[in-house]
Amino acid sequence: MAIPVVQLGTGNVGVHSLRALISNPEFELTGVWVSSDAKAGKDAAELAGVVEPTGVKASTDLDAVLATGPRCAVYNAMADNRLTEALDDYRRVLAAGVNIVGSGPVFLQYPWQVIPAELIKPLEDAARDGKSSLYVSGIDPGFANDLLPMALAGTCRTIEQVRCMEIVDYATYDSAVVMFDVMGFGKPMDEIPMLLQSGVLSLAWGSVVRQLAAGLDISLDEVTEMYVREPAPEAFDIACGHIPQGTAAALRFEVLGMVDGAPAVVLEHVTRLREDLCPSWPQPAQSGGSYRVEITGEPSYAVDIALSSRHGDHNHAGLVATAMRIVNAIPAVVAADPGIRTTLDLPLVTGRGLYTPA
Repeated sequence: MAIPVVQLGTGNVGVHSLRALISNPEFELTGVWVSSDAKAGKDAAELAGVVEPTGVKASTDLDAVLATGPRCAVYNAMADNRLTEALDDYRRVLAAGVNIVGSGPVFLQYPWQVIPAELIKPLEDAARDGKSSLYVSGIDPGFANDLLPMALAGTCRTIEQVRCMEIVDYATYDSAVVMFDVMGFGKPMDEIPMLLQSGVLSLAWGSVVRQLAAGLDISLDEVTEMYVREPAPEAFDIACGHIPQGTAAALRFEVLGMVDGAPAVVLEHVTRLREDLCPSWPQPAQSGGSYRVEITGEPSYAVDIALSSRHGDHNHAGLVATAMRIVNAIPAVVAADPGIRTTLDLPLVTGRGLYTPA
């Protein structure tokens, strides 16, 4: 029997989740929640770019969407710049007895010792009361830095360090809020954006470091962070706007889980807005970008994950992967015990039922 589901948010990631929910017979779409009046009342198919109408109309009323009887909600609403609202959304959905798979806020991938306990407790209480479970993931934070490194670590005799890297050109990532407001690209070099405020990197990607440490049974002494930015040598344009000369155009940061003064678990990002910027920084395995897992140990590994798509570039492929990581996990999350669940809790999520002949 198909699992009744609702889609919450139809933006860059949500549109891919919605297409999958419509096309996969394992799911029955019962509702769609949107934040704009312009999308309200439209058929889910129109929002997803699907030809055949579904009969499911989008609504700005979350309670009305939850009243359609879903067993699971796919949460892809913008969270980076509305953390308080997003956490309240999760609490409301869980308390209504509806399981959730979500793509953000990213710290919910593994929130313990990452965010204050008083932010976690309302979610855990709502999950207990609603007998519901919550799973947040994507690609990064997500399978590129939890599932894959854990699988590799399971083949080692000894491990000195696990390093997970994103090395990506963000020029085609079409989200002005994320690019300019959150990450600070196109801003003066002396202006510190939200992402680089003290402690925010450890908040956003501390979940990666903490979950890897938990999977490896490592007790971290502390989690630290560092970053460096480089300016644009001349003005140029990207998908979501203009980058003036001398403003931020490349960013490299690390979030480090330390043991006895040594970095045992490291999350590193190398983000450029043009491929020719900062040539001495790590380079991707393919033009545009890739993810990399490096394990120093016996044996050691260096594994590159290069995403591509017939329908867009590496950034498009990453959005699809982010959406499908959680959509494909729906059956496992619905079957899971109530509470906040992580990759360490769930069974292996495979591509069961997804084979499609060329």
